[in-house]
Amino acid sequence: MFDKVLVANRGEIAVRVVQACHELGVEAVAVHSDADGDAKHVRQADEAYNVGSPVAARSYLNQDRLLEVASEASADAIHPGYGFLAENAGFARRVEESDATWIGPSSDVMEALGEKTRARSLMRDAGVPIVPGTTDAVTDPDAVRAFADEHGYPVAIKAAGGGGGKGLAVVESPDAVDARFESARREGEAYFDNPDVYVEKYLESPRHIEVQVLGDARGEVRHFWERDCSVQRRQQKLVEESPSPALSPAERERLCEAARRGVEEAGYANAGTVEFLYQDGDFYFLEVNARIQVEHPVTEVRTGFDLVKWQLRVAAGESFDFEQEAVEPRGAAIEFRINAENPFEDFAPMPGELDVYRPPRGIGIRVDDGVDEGDAVGPFYDSLVGKFVVAGQDRREAIERSKRALSECEIAGIPTTIPFHRQLLEDRRFVAGEHTTRFVDDDFTLDDAGAEETGARR
Repeated sequence: MFDKVLVANRGEIAVRVVQACHELGVEAVAVHSDADGDAKHVRQADEAYNVGSPVAARSYLNQDRLLEVASEASADAIHPGYGFLAENAGFARRVEESDATWIGPSSDVMEALGEKTRARSLMRDAGVPIVPGTTDAVTDPDAVRAFADEHGYPVAIKAAGGGGGKGLAVVESPDAVDARFESARREGEAYFDNPDVYVEKYLESPRHIEVQVLGDARGEVRHFWERDCSVQRRQQKLVEESPSPALSPAERERLCEAARRGVEEAGYANAGTVEFLYQDGDFYFLEVNARIQVEHPVTEVRTGFDLVKWQLRVAAGESFDFEQEAVEPRGAAIEFRINAENPFEDFAPMPGELDVYRPPRGIGIRVDDGVDEGDAVGPFYDSLVGKFVVAGQDRREAIERSKRALSECEIAGIPTTIPFHRQLLEDRRFVAGEHTTRFVDDDFTLDDAGAEETGARR
């Protein structure tokens, strides 16, 4: 096992990694910008290093400075958390070439799976269903029109290096192809430094279901069952749950085994998530997120496995001491992303200080956060305050317990997304498990009655 790990991130995921290090007897090194000097992840780490101004040189993305800190601190491994540099194959390769160990999939595997067209080919070759579409980049709008003539509109033009809704353009008709093609290419270049795009059939009302996987140093892969992430707004996840209320036991087995088989054949090691779209009884591969995910606590709560500690163990060369059959999920769990946003004003980010912060407690509740009372949610980074994960013996109990947990929580000083979550839990379609990825955007109306009392307006 490592002696000292540099946590190259901030917020609640940095806190999560620091805590996992300490449980393994490993020292944790934090990094921080000028704005985060007294942040929770800094307070919990064994030592911390400044990486610069939050508005200069994108401090947490400054690869040279991070590698410099790793050397100064004599860290023998680097954990990137999620976001930021976690899926940057170039940074992973630089770490691999340094004296430190990269805690994540190899740069070669990250590169292969991060390129969406290559990932689709790999999964297809492994027998994993993919959405009908191209496995090579399309180079002009005429290729998009030819595909749509064969498969019908709408189609989706997607950035080959993309994800998270970036570089995605939905085309409803032939006359929109040229503009949407250029739009997807521009976003791909801007967000992923890759203008290549591909095209696939657009599923209009799917569910978004993903499978947690973990590979060890011997090349063996285990899956940790699925999470349903269909509660989204503009392709950004708001609520995740496990198990998916949409799947039958047989479908669940097929889905999870397909994910496990696909990444095992790709030579995958460490933690990752295989994402699928599910519609009308069929599932299709979407992408691989080659890192730990925001919603990993849902899986940890249901299975009892500490995925972050296993990330460190695998990176240190350890092999699994359990078989797939030992991963037995129990009950149901739901994760709520608590963001400093005003859901009554189009979810606008609202940074500020947490004058009061009393998260829920009690049986079946886990809180992963990056703040304490008196801390601030700043304007420079994402608006995530923390995640409330609520578990029950079944989905019905998890929903009822979630209502209790969200009603007991007290947050003052900033608006949060809690009013949205509370109303979601009362919605008949969500309770019945009938929602799709279009539900929040197209079918859910937020009632602003009582918004003043919830603290969602200022």
